[in-house]
Amino acid sequence: MVHVRDVPSLLKHPGDFLAQLGIDPPASQENPTRSIDLDVQGNTTHYLVGEIDAEAFPAEAQGVAGLFKQTVGSRRMRQNPDSFVWETPYDNLYLMPSSPVLSEMEKELESRYKIYKLRDALEKLDGEYDRIYIDTPPNFNFYSKSALIAADTVLVPFDCDSFARQSLYSLMENIAELREDHNPDLEVEGIVINQFNEQARLPAELVAELEEEGYPVFNTRLNTSVKMKESHREHRPLIDLAPGHKLTGQFLDLHAELETPRARAAA
Repeated sequence: MVHVRDVPSLLKHPGDFLAQLGIDPPASQENPTRSIDLDVQGNTTHYLVGEIDAEAFPAEAQGVAGLFKQTVGSRRMRQNPDSFVWETPYDNLYLMPSSPVLSEMEKELESRYKIYKLRDALEKLDGEYDRIYIDTPPNFNFYSKSALIAADTVLVPFDCDSFARQSLYSLMENIAELREDHNPDLEVEGIVINQFNEQARLPAELVAELEEEGYPVFNTRLNTSVKMKESHREHRPLIDLAPGHKLTGQFLDLHAELETPRARAAA
C-alpha cells in the first residue's frame, strides 16, 4: 500500500528537503518513490530534473498541470496518472513536475470543484510506489487542500524562528479543519526541525516550547550549512553533491526515523 505524505512549504527551500528524502530509499523497498511538485515555484522540480524545455514540453502539459488539465476536458482523452510522471537521474525516484501555469489554472479548478482529483489519481497508483511525497505551496490554497485530502500523513518542516512558529499554528488549525471536513484519517506525522543552529539559544528554546505544547517533534535536527547554498546553486540535492557531509547524514537519520514505525500523535 502506498504511503502518501504531504510536506507544506513552511521552510525556505522545500525542494532540497523532498529531494534528500526521496533519493535514499531503504534496501528493502520493493517499489519506487515519487515526488509531486504542487508548488508553482517548482523547487523540487528544479532540483530533480533541472530546467524544463518549454518547447519540447508545453507548460500546460507538464506533470501536475497536465494531470489537472485533463480533469476539465473530454473523458475519452484522459490518460493514466503515470503518463505525467518523469524519470529523474536518481535510481528508484520519479517526479510529477510542477508547471508555471498552475497559478493560472487554479481558479477554474476550484470553481469546478476538482479538489478530489489528486486523491482519485493517487488511488490509481496504489501498489506502484512505496511512498509519495507532495510538495505544496506556502499559502493554503486549492493545491494545498488537494494534497491534504490525498495524503495519509503530513510532515511539517519548521524553520527555527518566531515567524515560522506562527505559521505552524495557522497550519495546524487549517489541517484540523480540513480533517474534519474532508479527510478524517489525516495525521500529522511529525515536525521536522530545520535551519537548526546548535550554538544559538533561540532555536533550542523554540523546539522545547513546541515539545512542551505537545507537538510531535522528530528527534533529528537539520543544521544550517553553507554547503546547502552550493547545492541550491548546482541544482543538485545535497545527498548527491556531498554524500559525506554532516547535513547529509542528518537527512539520512531523518529518513531512517521516518521509516521506523512509531505512534505519533495527530495535531
